[in-house]
Amino acid sequence: MTEPAKTEPAKPIAIYVDADACPVKAEVYRVAERYAQRGVGLKVHVVSNSPIAVPRGDPMIELVVVGAGMDVADDWIAERAGKGDVVITADVPLASRAIKTGAEVVSPSGKRFTPDSIGMTLATRNLMTDLRSAGAVTGGPKPFEPRDRSQFLSALDQALVRLVRAGFGKSQ
Repeated sequence: MTEPAKTEPAKPIAIYVDADACPVKAEVYRVAERYAQRGVGLKVHVVSNSPIAVPRGDPMIELVVVGAGMDVADDWIAERAGKGDVVITADVPLASRAIKTGAEVVSPSGKRFTPDSIGMTLATRNLMTDLRSAGAVTGGPKPFEPRDRSQFLSALDQALVRLVRAGFGKSQ
């Protein structure tokens, strides 16, 4: 008679927040708390180049202050994010790197970056960068609106539902 195989708990879901200019940190904390109350194992990593306020005393939320410099926070996130994780960023190159690791990626405005959409998004971003460096006035990003916050909440919830259904964040 063979012994039943021992099963390890499923990998907890890590939510990586590219936090320096993120307007939806409070929403991330609220959604994470709701999922934790449902028994989903997760940890929120708030990654910033300088100290910022995060809820105190909550072991589910970790502030990670990285060194100053171009892409230091992005590098920290990209080196850790993978399948079963969520990355929240408006930074298209970081989104591309995270998608390649298998992470779910959501922008603060609620746009879901996917393997199918990231190529065109990255190309558009690079074109706009080239136009700006050539002196073109491109107008910049549109202002963040309440509708964006609502779309973000929906996109984050959908990403977490997909991961929980895939077995992440649960003990087996």
